[in-house]
Amino acid sequence: MTPSPLAAAALALVFLSSSAPALAADAPGAAPRPRIEKAADLPRFSYPVTGRLEEIVRDEARFKPLAAAVRRDTESVLVGYDIPDKATRRDLLGLLAVLDYLDGRYDSVLARSEEIRALQEKPADKLLSGLRLRAMAQAAQAHGPQGEAFGKAVAETIRRELAAMPYAVIENDIKGSKMGAELIGEALILGRVREVMQPIADNRGALSSDFAPGLVNARFALLHVLPLKAALVDAYSAYLAAHKVEKPDIWAARDVTLSPAQVKRPVVVAVWDSGTDTALFGKQLVRDAKGAPAVIAFDRYGRRSQGELMPIPAALQDRLPQMKARTKGFSGLQSNIDSPEASEVKQFLSTLAPQQYKAAVEEIGLAGNYEHGTHVAGIAMAGNPGARLLVARIEFGWTLKPDPCPSRELAERDARASQAYVDFFKAHRARVVNMSWGGNVTSIEGDLEQCGIGKTPEERKALAREYFDIGKRGLAKAFASAPEILFVAAAGNENSDATFTESIPAGIVLPNLLTVGAVDRAGDEAPFTSYGPTVKVHANGYQVESFLPGGDRVALSGTSMAAPQVSNLAAKLLAVNPSLKPAQLVRLIVETSQRTPDGRRVLVDPKRAVAQAAGPSASRR
Repeated sequence: MTPSPLAAAALALVFLSSSAPALAADAPGAAPRPRIEKAADLPRFSYPVTGRLEEIVRDEARFKPLAAAVRRDTESVLVGYDIPDKATRRDLLGLLAVLDYLDGRYDSVLARSEEIRALQEKPADKLLSGLRLRAMAQAAQAHGPQGEAFGKAVAETIRRELAAMPYAVIENDIKGSKMGAELIGEALILGRVREVMQPIADNRGALSSDFAPGLVNARFALLHVLPLKAALVDAYSAYLAAHKVEKPDIWAARDVTLSPAQVKRPVVVAVWDSGTDTALFGKQLVRDAKGAPAVIAFDRYGRRSQGELMPIPAALQDRLPQMKARTKGFSGLQSNIDSPEASEVKQFLSTLAPQQYKAAVEEIGLAGNYEHGTHVAGIAMAGNPGARLLVARIEFGWTLKPDPCPSRELAERDARASQAYVDFFKAHRARVVNMSWGGNVTSIEGDLEQCGIGKTPEERKALAREYFDIGKRGLAKAFASAPEILFVAAAGNENSDATFTESIPAGIVLPNLLTVGAVDRAGDEAPFTSYGPTVKVHANGYQVESFLPGGDRVALSGTSMAAPQVSNLAAKLLAVNPSLKPAQLVRLIVETSQRTPDGRRVLVDPKRAVAQAAGPSASRR
């Protein structure tokens, strides 16, 4: 799960714009290359590293052997395997593009950037792909990779190319790029190297191919992107200032608010998330026999827990106002709004001292978890007097080192917890369950490496597969045990194929599960949204306003915000037509949606769907 999409986007600074050459097909008569059907099938590599990793990042002599090994292995994967997933190829080839830049192979960078467009899938990505790296390569050819003339040339190229691009298509991406440029600082660039990779290296004397590319990107960002900070901010700001145009809002005309008279029967909507401030939902709560809000909760260790909101450690209780203020700041940055909160976030993160990084990032993660479920619940319940909220709290980690570490015992406890949650939903007659969270097998592998579990990458790969399959089977079995409930899943925020990455629950296929991708207010595909064959519909997930605990309202972005739009719609359909079954709900939602000309988006239409559900033939669908 990505509990705080804005914070995650800001902190996962994108150090490169992927660029890729075309891949050769198998030669006639040659043995076919092994085909990579899932992300977890990619080969693994290990790179010996000793001493301080920060010195490898800074010292060319120490960096070059690592870079050569990473280049060798990356090229071997691209040549030796058939990889149909375009996102994976973009990532691998983008890594080579950065290595080319670091090696001064600027012609190669430019060639790759022209060919990457064939691998891009979203309209904005096709336009913006490789822009910054291409501008840097061109400027380096003319002026060398440093200096005032170099910086001016980079900014001029970006300004010129952006000026020719349609604002409506790239607006969200440029706002995100501006935010990243405003936040970048040495502590953010090196923080993950120091706090995540260094402990792995100290423990194992090596980094896997999951982590070693982080050193490549850190060197590129530290030595080549950070000096361009002011130039990049100015270039993106100039473009946004020249296009102060509000995108059309397609959702206002599609929205529907039910009147009490339209509600044929109350509908229980479960928000299976990080917890919800039930005080905000008053009479719309499902309550237990004692009159208290009905809540089920498990902690991150898979054990039964108490409380409707994620616990905040006592030492951080007085930090809650600051945490929420920073969430508002991230929201302002995402919207290109110069608020006091946004200014504070920029100042705080871009000037972090090295020793502040761990506490700062973990606090942002904790705040995201604390706030996430309430924000999601506000979206799911809006405009439906017949909706009744049922709270299912799941606790997610927020620390840089996984806590707890993966284990078979934990996987089995989590699988049992999945069934307990669903049994709770059935006992309280839930009809719709929203799940704005997810995970995949490769993330378990990374956690194993951080925890020092598994002697080799292959051993970690096998363990991760075992633990993941236990969890996936448990989750799918739990869903299947409740055929009367519609489960709604967020596709994910990785800009990748949820099926290829084996994301759960988004990649699970069941008749009572509907996966949702995110678009913006105009219906354009969100930069972050994942996609793939299980993603059946799209809803607004960009800067959606809802509640934080305590009642403040703020706009957040993510597929986490798109999924509850569809849960909201499903609950409204059930309120006006209680006889609808999950398969009928899915069919009705999909068939009343609008498929875009490019075929990539299926935009829900709540007003049309509710009108059809309330019609005389709806129950016979």
